[in-house]
Amino acid sequence: MRFKGYMPDYIFEKTTNITLEFLRENNFEYLFLDVDNTLARHGSMEPAEGVVEWLDIIQNNGIKVIITSNNFAKRVEPFAKIINLDFVCFSAKPTPYGFLKAKSKLKADLHKTLVVGDQCFTDVLGGHIIGLKVAMVLPIFEEEGFGYDMKRKFEKKYIDRYLEENGEFL
Repeated sequence: MRFKGYMPDYIFEKTTNITLEFLRENNFEYLFLDVDNTLARHGSMEPAEGVVEWLDIIQNNGIKVIITSNNFAKRVEPFAKIINLDFVCFSAKPTPYGFLKAKSKLKADLHKTLVVGDQCFTDVLGGHIIGLKVAMVLPIFEEEGFGYDMKRKFEKKYIDRYLEENGEFL
């Protein structure tokens, strides 16, 4: 038995595959973005290839964007400055806390908001808890270690199910 809350609404190979056309077709005007393994390698201050250009396109076309990260300010704030985004750190995902704080900062309509992140346990479940649509992205870099191995093994079931139902990643 799989818990529906862990199932992403969409899966993209990478964040930059989320096109302006996709956002408009699905009536998304706000993006809540994770950082680690979504916009950059875990712990890196360098945005992944194409992220800066992608953000320019998205924001220049009226999409409002904010970072929602479980990491601390010492990690999130310098990265957010590099890519010129507002942020909510220590979001406590999967609780609604960080998403509600981001909603308040952007004055976002949650019905027009898409959460983007790389983890079922935090980003996907957290977004679904408060009724948001969620796009999971494949991690930029596969961390190693027991905790990561267990987490990714669990997530693979949901990724496989998505592929069975949709045929391919977006």
